[in-house]
Amino acid sequence: QVHLVESGGGLVQPGGSLSLSCAASSVILSTYTMAWYRQAPGKQREWVADVTIGGYTNYADSVKGRFTISRDNAKKTVDLQMNSLKVEDTAVYYCKASRLGGAYWGQGTQVTVSS
Repeated sequence: QVHLVESGGGLVQPGGSLSLSCAASSVILSTYTMAWYRQAPGKQREWVADVTIGGYTNYADSVKGRFTISRDNAKKTVDLQMNSLKVEDTAVYYCKASRLGGAYWGQGTQVTVSS
């Protein structure tokens, strides 16, 4: 069983920055592809970014150039640095760990971008 806990959410003004972190336990993080998703009110959950086992990163077009995903396998953490935040980035952000045979989700952390 993989246990994921997100932290770092909060309220920020448009144009501001926020850093999210996902801590994993009971897992060898290096064997999982790690990703961040988000879900805005009334919308479906959408993929934001991921980092593969080999360290390659991928981003949704809506966040490319503004968000940076990174992983630290030794610390078992995956971070999402979010810059130039927009009102439309407001959502609950979820961490996901996946590999062949299974996927695990965290409980989510709220990010609100508002003036």
